[in-house]
Amino acid sequence: MIPATRIASGGPWEDRYGYSRAVIAGPHVLVSGCTAVVGGEVQHVGDAYNQTITAFGVALDALVKAGASLDDVVRTRMYVVDKADFDAAGDAHGHLFGEVRPACTSVQVAGLVDPRMLVEVEVEAYRP
Repeated sequence: MIPATRIASGGPWEDRYGYSRAVIAGPHVLVSGCTAVVGGEVQHVGDAYNQTITAFGVALDALVKAGASLDDVVRTRMYVVDKADFDAAGDAHGHLFGEVRPACTSVQVAGLVDPRMLVEVEVEAYRP
């Protein structure tokens, strides 16, 4: 059995909450939930489209560290706080993944860790 490889990004909650930004398990790369936090600060406050782009950017950076790319993405998930932001988040997803077309789930959630966060995303990739 090949052990899983864990990748850290230095995010503020990884050590405190005990998780990895990404885990490589065989041909799979699983990226934890990512928000628009960069350098410890929430980016694009009030802007769901750009928060989604930024959050997926954090996730895609983890994929690159794992040796994968956007083209390897097979599933995404978007957790959106405000129902009114679904189109903005979906448009951002389409901008990034329109050619890749992964399986996608979007759900409304009651809230995220910081009330300025509008969207959290997850990414799964497969490298045969």
